[in-house]
Amino acid sequence: MNFDRRTFLRQTVTGAVAAPFFLRELLSKPPSGTLHLASFGANGMAWSTLDGIASHPKVKLACVVDVDSTRLDRVKQKYPDARLYQDWREMLRKEKGQIDAACVGTPDHMHAPQAISAMRMGLPVYVQKPLAHDIHEIRTMMKVAREKNLATQMGIQIHSWREYKTAVKLIQSGAIGKVKAVHTWSEKKWGDKERLPTTTDPVPAGFDWNAWLGVAAERPYVKEVYHPGNWRKRLDFGTATFGDMGCHILDPVFSSLALGSPLSVRSEGTAPNGESWALDTLIRYVFPGNQYTEEKTLSLTWYDGDRLPPEEIRALVGNVKFPGQGSIFLGTKGQMLLPHIAMPILLPERDFVGYVMPEEVRTDHYFEFADAVLGIGKTSTPFDFSGALTESVLLGPLATRFPNTTLEWNGAKAKFTNSKEANMFLRRKYRAGWSVKGLG
Repeated sequence: MNFDRRTFLRQTVTGAVAAPFFLRELLSKPPSGTLHLASFGANGMAWSTLDGIASHPKVKLACVVDVDSTRLDRVKQKYPDARLYQDWREMLRKEKGQIDAACVGTPDHMHAPQAISAMRMGLPVYVQKPLAHDIHEIRTMMKVAREKNLATQMGIQIHSWREYKTAVKLIQSGAIGKVKAVHTWSEKKWGDKERLPTTTDPVPAGFDWNAWLGVAAERPYVKEVYHPGNWRKRLDFGTATFGDMGCHILDPVFSSLALGSPLSVRSEGTAPNGESWALDTLIRYVFPGNQYTEEKTLSLTWYDGDRLPPEEIRALVGNVKFPGQGSIFLGTKGQMLLPHIAMPILLPERDFVGYVMPEEVRTDHYFEFADAVLGIGKTSTPFDFSGALTESVLLGPLATRFPNTTLEWNGAKAKFTNSKEANMFLRRKYRAGWSVKGLG
């Protein structure tokens, strides 16, 4: 009888004839030595992700699913051997045993259902930011990844770039002293003040609207309201400007200051209109302090759209152009401006003349994931890190539902201690027929 390596490993596990450490080493690597990749999504950031990982010399793009068949041209041209699907559940069912890892680049509301379904099959996953749409989904993703001992990575690729690595090194080396406060912002406007149209448009040819809705409640298709990009504005699908950009911009803040769960979050903008996220948000966090902060707590403030940090904060940059997106760290010895995406600037500049920047090197965030799956090294944004980051970020949009209310957060129990109403938004109900174990 002939046995392939997959069969050998499966029978070895069942028979318990090998030491546990030996099994873990074998099972962590694709049996053929080539990583066969499945992609959820084919265009936009999904394309950047699948192409970034599949460019690794030991990766082969095995299959791709996209609900919109008109958005597969680049995949067909560059990866003609990849098998194509329109239903992700069919792809996982038919490709079981033929794929070794997956990447998820679909709209936010489908990240968790797809990633968790893949992880429960034993597949390591690379998931675009934000990790999920809801807090409960994030906690479940983290739990499954730990239970399965899987390599995971969130798609905040700038984490691996020289700019953000340098910023982290500067803060942790004490270049600006102990940090007193942080202000972060994005000029993007993923929100909408207007009510959605009540019209219904024909679903375009080649587009599976029902599959695109996925776990979300059923509704009629309206062109340019949801697909392909405006879903970020809608409560049921996206996570507002903060969810879109916060995972990027707050990444070096969390990394450099070793932040965990916040103590509280407060929104001082308008509330969503019931269909779409609000614009021009201002969200205040209080985090526990640590060895990198001046006080026992740290204040972090987020602004987006037309909101900006106060004039006295913006004035600290001096003659430097104030960036459209970024952060400014206020320290006891100076400030650090970190534009998104550029090298950090120590302020006031006259106090740091001749200061030698750390020699950080950019690495490949996509290859890092592939290498980890292949048993070489570890990922830098595994779910234990990126889940905690995303959770804090998503508390911001949730807080906008309760303007001018300080919501007290218990990270250990994953709930608000002073608002039963806010706790109702930590977990959403999935549409019938689209449930995933532990979710919805």
